[in-house]
Amino acid sequence: MAAALDNPIFTDADKAREHLEAQRWPNGVVCAQCGNADPSKIHGLKGKAHRPGVYQCAECREQFTVTVGTVFERSKIPLNKWMLAVHLMTSSKKGISAHQIHRMLGVTYKTAWFMCHRIREAMRDDNPPPMGGDGHIVEADETYFGDKEVVAQRTKRGKTRIGGKRAVVALVERGGSVRSFHVKSADATTIREIVVTNVHRTSVLHTDESKLYTKTGTEFDGHETVKHTAGEYVRGIVHTNTIEGFFSVFKRGMKGIYQHCAEKHLFRYLAEFDFRYNNRTKLGVSDVMRRDNALKGIEGKRLTYRRAGEAALA
Repeated sequence: MAAALDNPIFTDADKAREHLEAQRWPNGVVCAQCGNADPSKIHGLKGKAHRPGVYQCAECREQFTVTVGTVFERSKIPLNKWMLAVHLMTSSKKGISAHQIHRMLGVTYKTAWFMCHRIREAMRDDNPPPMGGDGHIVEADETYFGDKEVVAQRTKRGKTRIGGKRAVVALVERGGSVRSFHVKSADATTIREIVVTNVHRTSVLHTDESKLYTKTGTEFDGHETVKHTAGEYVRGIVHTNTIEGFFSVFKRGMKGIYQHCAEKHLFRYLAEFDFRYNNRTKLGVSDVMRRDNALKGIEGKRLTYRRAGEAALA
């Protein structure tokens, strides 16, 4: 980690911009306004009137920089600080708090909080491919974490305050990727929709003995279960230990690092933990590669401070 932090992209804004351009435009500059990729029609603007990194497209006549159309757009934070924040978030297994980012980068806590949410947005995969396939095992499980926002509900007997636990449903392909969802209720209908939408029907499903998966399991090539209530956790290759391990890292990070998370933001925290798991060292992904993989996801995900507070439940 210390050696990686010696990289000039963390101290020099121009070096950071050049690195970001290389990640976003590996085959040459592309107009962020109209998508034109003809190098003869894109010109870098120079001179005292233009800062480094400003381009003009002869096709649409618009000016742009590498941050236009990304989660970094219109940010006044120097790009080298953005690069450092991305590196810290992607290289910390259980995450890093906005308070720590605020101290290390020398920005306000409010700014650090917003930066973290923008980076989580870059980590989010909007169009993931189906999981599993012929001969592949996919583990499915649900967990409950934290308290739901307590709300007042009017009933015949007056006003009653209701709460409960936040439900999270997750799928993990054995030896592959994970996908997790914050849901209003982990019932059979919701779980079936998540499983059949995200998993190849030719996969073998591994779950615990929960009846939530009984009917859904019949729609796949196989469905194996372990009976946790009877003390059975492994039977040959049948287990849900992989997904339990992911839940363990997620809960340790949420309790030990983030400590408090409003329910409406939980889906972005899940995207963060999914991203790090799917780009883990065991799959041959280094800290530097993981950082650059996150930078490849910045495009088309503009996030305003107001939108950062929006909820998204499966």
